[in-house]
Amino acid sequence: MSDFEIRPAAKNDVPAIVAMLADDALGNQRESPDDLSPYLAAFDVLASDPHQNLVVAVREGKVVGTLQLTVIPGLSRRGTVRSVIEAVRVHAEERGNGLGTRLIEWAVEESERRGCRLVQLTSDVKRADAHRFYERLGFVASHVGFKKSL
Repeated sequence: MSDFEIRPAAKNDVPAIVAMLADDALGNQRESPDDLSPYLAAFDVLASDPHQNLVVAVREGKVVGTLQLTVIPGLSRRGTVRSVIEAVRVHAEERGNGLGTRLIEWAVEESERRGCRLVQLTSDVKRADAHRFYERLGFVASHVGFKKSL
């Protein structure tokens, strides 16, 4: 799977990213591709923060995958720098061909390059296929996550 490029997302990639975020049973309930204004504002915040890495995978000029990698310095674990992988999405037409694996591999490699000693992610409890995918890539379901909507 080498006929695509992983690169930093550009503002004009936002519509394609949002379309992928909305293209599943969970995303179509929480995303609004018809109004890009909050996404464009969020993109500006991400682009100005050196700890945020929003990337896209592009094949033949088309955005076919995305993820966000956040680097978090911390005191716990003897001052360990960690990263968090969020919003991993692969375009429906590209699923099953290794692109998701390559995106996660990129995130792990970038985390190591940036001095991280731990990579973590969360996945909705309803995404059993995603859980198997992450476990296959060496991630361990070691913690229970909690969220509170504000």
